[in-house]
Order: sequence, then C-alpha cells, then structure tokens
Amino acid sequence: MSSLVKEDLQKKLFKPLAQKLCEFIEIEVSVQDRYYLCVSAQETLTKTPTMQVFSLLLYNVTKTDEVKITMVKHYRVGLDEKYEVTKRWSLSDLRMIDGKEADTDNPFFDLHFKKVYSLEAYSCASKYSFARTVSRLNHVYLKKDLHMVNFDSTYINDDSIWSSNNKDCLVLMRICFYAFNLVCLSLCPLPL
Repeated sequence: MSSLVKEDLQKKLFKPLAQKLCEFIEIEVSVQDRYYLCVSAQETLTKTPTMQVFSLLLYNVTKTDEVKITMVKHYRVGLDEKYEVTKRWSLSDLRMIDGKEADTDNPFFDLHFKKVYSLEAYSCASKYSFARTVSRLNHVYLKKDLHMVNFDSTYINDDSIWSSNNKDCLVLMRICFYAFNLVCLSLCPLPL
C-alpha cells in the first residue's frame, strides 16, 4: 500500500516540481485528515550516449541540488486522491532531530528549524526510517553537522551488517536465523 501512495505522491506532487521523492512517513496531526512528512530532492535530467541508444531517461540528483522536507495533507474529493503542501523546509535549515526518548518505543520526535515542530509518526519504525533518510541525504549532499539526539544509533547508522534498503526482510531474516539456532540447540543431546 505504501508503494502505491509513494508512486501517487511522486506523480501528482513532486514530479511537476522536478523533485524526486526519497522517503515519506505518515504522521498524526488530526483525527480527520491524513498527513505525510516527505523528503525530496531536486532532480536534474542528464543524458548520456548510451541512454539515447536505449531511449531511457535517468534522473540524477547532483550535490548542488536542494533537499526539501515537506508536510503534505492528504484528502479525498470523490474518488480522486488530493495532496496539499502545508509546510516546506530546506534540509540546510534543519538544526536537529530529537527522537524524544531513545530507550522507549515511541513515535514522537521534534524537528528543530528556527521553530521547533513536534510531530508524531505512525510508528516508531517510520520515525527511524525518516531519521535514516534525512541523515543519509545530509551526509551525501550537505555534509553538515546535523544533530540527532535521543535515537538509538544502531538503527540510524547504515554501517551495520543488517542495513539495507529493505530493512523488513533483513529483520525477518535475522529472526529466522535466531529461531534456527534455537532449534539446533534444542536438538543437541545434553552431555551426561
């Protein structure tokens, strides 16, 4: 379902602005409406001779392009999905992300710009996914010192053996690995 929402957001909201949607999470703002927090980067169209042969278009984000954090309101008009940008910030203006409490599983976090915005993600996992994306884009494009406080660094840094773009499959693989080890240990005879 989220891939369909991401595709729809890209097509209706970000592509007309020549931006590439890198990540989005659902946030809790009001009971009636859905809101998404999106991270996007300006796209630059580049052509190479090999692309002309295959008639493919590749989009490339260059280091000088702007990375934006956008709050989007989602609503329906009849059967049509509509999206409205309610707030937009530049990643270069972001001073800090505060995860509130690193040792508890909560979806609350603060984005510190000139003003502090307190937000609630749909889940703790989506909060960490957003923080990883912002950290990665900051490292690649801005290389500025972005403070991330009250986050468990093992889930933020992509230098662990379990890091990948598809974190859910790797978590499942890790659980299966542990379960397999438990089965093997339970089948081993005890020395008398």
